Amino acid sequence: MSVEVVKKEEMHTLDRKHKLEDSQSELVDGHDSSSWQSNGKKKQVIVPICTPKIHYTPLKTGLCYDVRMRYHAKIFTSYFEYIDPHPEDPRRIYRIYKILAENGLIKDPTLIGADDIGDLMLKIPARAATDEEILQVHSKEHLDSIEKVSKMNREQLLKETESGDSVYFNNDSYFGAKLSCGGVIEACKAVVEGRVKNSIAVVRPPGHHAEPEAAGGFCLFSNVAVATQNILKNYPESVRRILILDWDIHHGNGTQKAFYEDDRVLYISIHRYEGGKYYPGTIHGRYDQVGESKGAGFNCNITWPVAEVGDSEYMLAFEEVVMPMAREFRPDFVIISSGFDAAEGDTIGRCHVSPSCYGHMTHMLKSLARGNMCVALEGGYSLDAIAKSALSVAKILIGEPPDELPDPKKTPKIEAVEMINKVIRIQSKHWNCFKYKNGNAGYKFNEEITESLISRTFPLQKAIREEQLRQLAKNYGFITLPLNEIEVPEDTILCSPDIFQEKTIIILVHDTPEIWAAGDTITGLIDPSTSIIVDSTLDFLKWAVDRKYGVIDVNVPQSLYEQDNYSAMITAQEILLNLWDNFIKFLPSIAKVAFIGVGDAYSGIVHLLGHRDTRTLVKSSVSFVGRKPLKPLVPLVDESLSDWYFKNSLVFTDKNHPCWVDNENKKPRKKFGRVLRCESDGLSSNMQERFEEGTDFILDSFEEWSDSD
Repeated sequence: MSVEVVKKEEMHTLDRKHKLEDSQSELVDGHDSSSWQSNGKKKQVIVPICTPKIHYTPLKTGLCYDVRMRYHAKIFTSYFEYIDPHPEDPRRIYRIYKILAENGLIKDPTLIGADDIGDLMLKIPARAATDEEILQVHSKEHLDSIEKVSKMNREQLLKETESGDSVYFNNDSYFGAKLSCGGVIEACKAVVEGRVKNSIAVVRPPGHHAEPEAAGGFCLFSNVAVATQNILKNYPESVRRILILDWDIHHGNGTQKAFYEDDRVLYISIHRYEGGKYYPGTIHGRYDQVGESKGAGFNCNITWPVAEVGDSEYMLAFEEVVMPMAREFRPDFVIISSGFDAAEGDTIGRCHVSPSCYGHMTHMLKSLARGNMCVALEGGYSLDAIAKSALSVAKILIGEPPDELPDPKKTPKIEAVEMINKVIRIQSKHWNCFKYKNGNAGYKFNEEITESLISRTFPLQKAIREEQLRQLAKNYGFITLPLNEIEVPEDTILCSPDIFQEKTIIILVHDTPEIWAAGDTITGLIDPSTSIIVDSTLDFLKWAVDRKYGVIDVNVPQSLYEQDNYSAMITAQEILLNLWDNFIKFLPSIAKVAFIGVGDAYSGIVHLLGHRDTRTLVKSSVSFVGRKPLKPLVPLVDESLSDWYFKNSLVFTDKNHPCWVDNENKKPRKKFGRVLRCESDGLSSNMQERFEEGTDFILDSFEEWSDSD
């Protein structure tokens, strides 16, 4: 292209630009309100400058704190109470307030509770809750019983403390409890009325254990429950549904009781339960307590069956249960019952939740209800842990992103994963968000199960055992061995054909074999064409048959549909005692016996060895428990049985069995036998890994040698 052509193109471009500017100038001249000056020239305004159309970000975070709440304290009666104060220490709220100041979130150099606390947080004055407000949750008798402590003498206060359920009193307890309760109300009101974007109530005494008729667990009035009722009553147009998330390590029995039949409140509690052994230790804290009447489905307990849970378990609970339920519930307001006793370092909670995890959970909950949230302090008894955790939460409320988790690759405890799946299954009856996760959504599990193949609901474990009998009878001539006085299927015990003449017998006691199956994501239905039965006990059975040993194969059903109170472990114990008393000890030629246990069924072997003196015949016991609980031998016949069991047993566990995870450098006690840790997880993997070790151990006990020796 020539130079002249290029210059002409440039001239045309400049001409078009000038014409565009002239036309814009004409528009500006005709519409002065839509123009603005730039370098002496008026420009067309596309978007006029306006104030930000946001209401949340410019607001401060509310903080409710009052030094008078520290006046509620235990009356010291001994020197030891001075050096080892009560866990619900008045310094709990002071340490939180102090760390907020140390990190510049508030400005209060004297820490006396200043009114002007800086640019990030707004002071919300606490006030005593009124009798009318408290009576929305508590009975008049309960209110009167707390009020009377303000007039008691020292002896009466000590007596009242002694008779209470983990509570203490002094003359300031009544006022402190009303102030704590009123503080949470005011912190919630400030958010609902738009004076602050969210709030944190640093209050004590805590409240979630206080039931309508009784104080308990350091709690006098149910602060969060009273505040919730107050907001629902006084702001019916703007707040119709409230989510209460309780992450205190103890179950909030008081809060749950207040709303158990109320569909306006979704109460979710994450707590240690451990079969009811952990405080408050009632059945109301179980995962199957889902609410009643209109409140059915609006109560959710995520119950940890073990201690030592941490970030990975809590994040899993939030991602799998809490947030799906909360999003479907669509709350207008969120209250966190924020106990920090699950925090790392709290000796009562004995868990490992990091400050950053508390931040992540708060951050997720901020995505609900347009960020309208109040955090109310509950428990937490390590002063350092409670301060650091509360600081992390307060930063999120102000607007900081959460810190990274310290160990994001850590896998949750198996017990926690199982519990979360149980919660999802039971809550799937009430929440659409769990329908696909539950699987088999169209199947009614209360439909009657029958043992006839003509029935459309035939139990799979029965089909598996019947096929085992068919194959063992065909290949090795096995027959059934009847049991007296125990109601179990007739093919529960199988034995080799010449069992009456055998001198050496291997007794296999096992659960129903594992099923490896591929399921449909939507319906949860198993594809039978790609499913297989994995029965590693057959390796031991074939080994015993090849060595010309007699074999007794005991299959303990995991459930019997016709028995509501059926227990597989108790059944295993009954079967083994019955088998020994009525059959084995009467065999004419028997000289050596070895047990091989697999799964929960191995408890029957341990029970037998402790309740009968079998040492003349039994030479060894080898068990594979996977991640099932270890069973101690309880010697009812002779105390020396424990030592004998330890010397003559091997108990193989998963690599990640709780007995190792909780005690990395400590072996289980001798009463559990000689417990060994596999390098793998899963019963089948354990059995393949330790097959030779287990069979060699039996041969040594028989004073025989393996083929490889």
